[in-house]
This record gives sequence, structure tokens and C-alpha cells, in this order.
Amino acid sequence: MFRRKKKDTVDEQQESHIRKAGVKMGKVAGGMVVFLAAAYLLVGSIYSLKENEYAVITTFGVPSVVEESGIHVKLPYIQRLAKVPKTINGFPIGYESETGDFVDKESFMITRDYNFVNVDFYVEYRVTDPVKYLYASENPISILKNLTQSYIRDTIGLYDVDSVITTGKNEIQASIKEKIITRLDEEDIGIQLVNITIQDAEPPTQEVINAFKNVENAKQGKETSINRANQKRNEDIPAARATADETVKTAQAQAEERINEAKGQTARLNELYAEYQKYPLITKQRMFYEAMEEILPTMKVIIEKSDGTTQTMLPLESFADFTGAGKSSDSGSDMTGSNIVVGSSEEESAEGGVSELE
Repeated sequence: MFRRKKKDTVDEQQESHIRKAGVKMGKVAGGMVVFLAAAYLLVGSIYSLKENEYAVITTFGVPSVVEESGIHVKLPYIQRLAKVPKTINGFPIGYESETGDFVDKESFMITRDYNFVNVDFYVEYRVTDPVKYLYASENPISILKNLTQSYIRDTIGLYDVDSVITTGKNEIQASIKEKIITRLDEEDIGIQLVNITIQDAEPPTQEVINAFKNVENAKQGKETSINRANQKRNEDIPAARATADETVKTAQAQAEERINEAKGQTARLNELYAEYQKYPLITKQRMFYEAMEEILPTMKVIIEKSDGTTQTMLPLESFADFTGAGKSSDSGSDMTGSNIVVGSSEEESAEGGVSELE
């Protein structure tokens, strides 16, 4: 009887230890669950934001934007987080960015003159409104790509193949960019086109590619010739203008010189005419002798007197002085009635080259 009671006591002690161990394990497990739950909630409520990111926090369906970089806290399960990049992003159209191969369904187009051409673009955009970017449309990047492809084909179809491949690229890019920007403003989906660039444009066959390369080389040669001609013109025109200015100045100087000379001769003639009015005979004689001296500097002066004798007087100045003195004297007998024969030889005097002074 005593043995049985002792056995029952041992069993009860074992059950008591088991219960205590179970309670202790339950407490430990509960603590671990609480700790894990708290850690999960803590991690879910803290987030970091870079300088090139927006954070859109939605609280019961109402979005708000956080722009400041750093560590922020949100309510787990109640608030939801979405990050949106601030930086400029882009995507290719018409080729694979990894391999560079053409994507025919995007790059293959027809021009205004019914030629085929492969054209690929690179589109750059940025997010201007993160809330509209996330909630105004389902996929804004896809919308932008579809709009871009549509306007690319529409614009390429307005140009001939030569312009698309060579000279019209800048104009085509500007036209497409303007159309896309206008359409995005109308759609208002939170993104903005930054730039669109033609990466490459070439015909679909090698033969046509070679032909267009020849055309491009010819145009470059034309531009080179035009530039050289312009350079030559820019060099020659200033030189010609300098020569013309020099000629004009020389002509003006000569004109001024001749005008002054004419004015001097006019003044001299006026003075001579005034003397002629005072002493007409003497002035006439003096003018005659001066003219003869100038016209015939080597002439001989032969004087034929009334008695038939002749006398040659050299030089002329002595005769002029003598004649002037004789005419101005009161006697006036020596030279009166004399004949003056002017000539280069005696034969000329004999032939009648005689001038008589009255």
C-alpha cells in the first residue's frame, strides 16, 4: 500500500515538470512571435529615399509625394510606398539596345516618294508628376512609346528618302518632338519628353546604301566648294574695295590738283587781261613772244629792217627786252617799220613765214 502511494507521487511530480516546461516553451515561442512581428512591422515602416527618387505614399487611397532624400517612416499596412525616378530615362525605337540590331516592325518605314528606309530613334523622358505617372494611366511609358512611333511614321511620310537619310534629320527630329510634347500636355499623364534623336537612317539594301553614300559625298563636295568660294570672295572683296578706294582717292587728288591749276590759270588770265586793258600793244607783243618761246624754243628770230638788211638775234629774251625798251622809248625810230621774220631757217623766211608787228 505504501509502495503504490510513492509511485503516484512520482508521476505527479513528472507531470508537474512537464507542465512547467510546456508553459516555459510557450512563453518563449510567444516572445519570438512578438519579436518577429515587431521586427517585421518596424522594417516595413522605415524606408530610405535617394536624391534621384520620388516617394508616393498612399494612405487609405489618398496619395502624397515625398521628395526629400533620407530615411522616412510610414504606417505599415495602412500606408503603401511607391518609388518613382526623378532622373532622365530613355528607350530605343527601331533597334535593340543590347545588340544594336534593327527591329523591322519599328524601323521599317515608307517615305513621301515611295521609298523604303530603316530609321531608329532614341527617346528621352522624365517624370514631372509622380502621382499622375502612377495613377493617371496604366502604363505611361507604353503610351509614350506608341505616340512616338505614330508621330515618327507620320512625319517620315512627309519627307523624301534623300532628306530622311541626309539633310532633313534635324528638321524631322524637331517636328516629331513638337508633336509629342503637345500631345503629352493634352494627355497629362505625368511625364515629359526631353529629347528624341535619330540614331541612324539608311535604306534597306546595300546597293541603295552605296548610292546614297555617293550622293552624300557629292553634297559634301558641293559644300566644300561653296565654302572655298566664299573664302575666296571674302579675301578678294576687301582687296578690291581697297584698290577702289585708292583709285577714288587718287582721282579726287588729281581732280583737286587740276581744279587748283585751272583756278590759278584763270587768275593769271584775269591778271593778264587787266594788263592788256592798260597796255594792249605791249601785252600782245609779250604774249606773242612768250608763246613763241614755249612753242618753238629753238627758233631763230630774224629782223628785216626798212633798208633791206636783216639781223638775227639770239636769244629771244634779249630781243624782247630790246623791243620792249624800243617801244616804250620816246624816240621809236630804230624799230619803226621793221619786219620780224620768225622761223627755223632762212628758207622759211624766204617762203613768207613773216609776222609783222603793227
